[in-house]
Amino acid sequence: MAKVNFTGARVEAHRCASGTAQSFLWDSDTPGLGLRTTAAGTKSYIFQSKFRGSTIRMTIGSPASWPLESQYKKGLDGEREEAVRGARQEARRLQNLIDRGIDPRVAAANDRAAHEAQHAEARRRTLTVGEVWDVYVEARRPRWGERHYRDHVFYADEGGKERKRGKGLTVPGPLAPLRHVRLCDLTSERIASWLEAEANVRPTMAALSFRLLRGFMRWTDDTPAYRGVVPTDTYKTRSVKDAVPRARAKEGDVLQREQLPAWFGAVRRIGNPVIATYLQALLLTGARREEMAALQWDDVDFQWCSLSIADKVEAGGRVIPLTPYLRALLLELKRLNETPPNARELARMQARGESWRPSPWVFASKSSADGKIAEPRIAHTRALKAAGLPHVSLHGLRRSFGTLSEWLECPIGIVAQIQGHKPSAIAEKHYRRRPLDLLRMWHTKIEEWILEQAGSEVPMQSDAPALHLVA
Repeated sequence: MAKVNFTGARVEAHRCASGTAQSFLWDSDTPGLGLRTTAAGTKSYIFQSKFRGSTIRMTIGSPASWPLESQYKKGLDGEREEAVRGARQEARRLQNLIDRGIDPRVAAANDRAAHEAQHAEARRRTLTVGEVWDVYVEARRPRWGERHYRDHVFYADEGGKERKRGKGLTVPGPLAPLRHVRLCDLTSERIASWLEAEANVRPTMAALSFRLLRGFMRWTDDTPAYRGVVPTDTYKTRSVKDAVPRARAKEGDVLQREQLPAWFGAVRRIGNPVIATYLQALLLTGARREEMAALQWDDVDFQWCSLSIADKVEAGGRVIPLTPYLRALLLELKRLNETPPNARELARMQARGESWRPSPWVFASKSSADGKIAEPRIAHTRALKAAGLPHVSLHGLRRSFGTLSEWLECPIGIVAQIQGHKPSAIAEKHYRRRPLDLLRMWHTKIEEWILEQAGSEVPMQSDAPALHLVA
């Protein structure tokens, strides 16, 4: 293998031999240093040597990037500092590794891994809460109920969008001020300061936002890609705990037994049967307002008297009984929903290029964007005012169901399961498996008692399923 002393001119003049894919030129000054030139004219310095009986070859780099000798510049103290490592120096370094029993290829791989790890760590340190929050929400969504998912989206929303109902723009959620904060800057001082600012404006939402943020921080600590970025246990410090607004039980906002006749009378007089049925369904099931509004006809089993409700927390939802009176109300809604409009209205729809079909929503609305009931509070407030009753929110109807159930001494676990509350005791969590029939027995008693106090009768269900003893 012929060797020559590398110079700039010789490196520039070297060409690939005709009829070959590549040609090599070797340096006589530095053992192992070579110049490879391909048929396409590409040149690169290479290093070739023996390691444990085998020949190894590594690419150093292009002559344009690697001068033959190291280049220096003057430092601040007047001493020379290396600016560009030369190909000869790199070849000597690689040979030195071999002499020490180190495979240069392994050393290069380790250097690359260390550099990539350093780069990844630097990238992790620049991640913001908002970037990782979006990843967290999508990763956890399959394990959440729809309401729980929407809470995470809504509370971290930056606002500034057109309102779906009404005029103006949406306001930022409580977590929005933290979206642009780096994860590594999410210290206890930053969290406490954010909590104090939000608690002055919207304390209830601030408390819930902190619980959502705490779950997010726990997830980052359990996820290898983000582990160690957030300072440890920042949400556990005394300053943060003191800044969390204290949850207080809401006074009132519940229907009393003696108010039931007036309430039912006023609600039944609401001109819109969909809203009237919806409000009664909230009181008679204790469901959350969004759960009931999202009910579709496919979720209603009139034959076996059950409702499949999309639960706020449980991704699979829950199944509750369809009690006799509510069943009669829904059957009437179904009849109205499946009744086509008159000929004049059908002609108007055809002129607009539309076709009529029954709505898939139980509580349908022609004016809402998604086709289901959106804002029943106005009608409910008017009904309360007409009946001379104090204000009761839609969530207060859910609270009323749980409160009124105690008049029958119904087991608290029955009521919790119907309403979709998490088990609150070891026995409830591990030793109670209540079938739908057991829930139906108690739920029917609750409905009958409420209607009795309201001065109403429960309609008979001639087509409801019956149990028969078979000899």
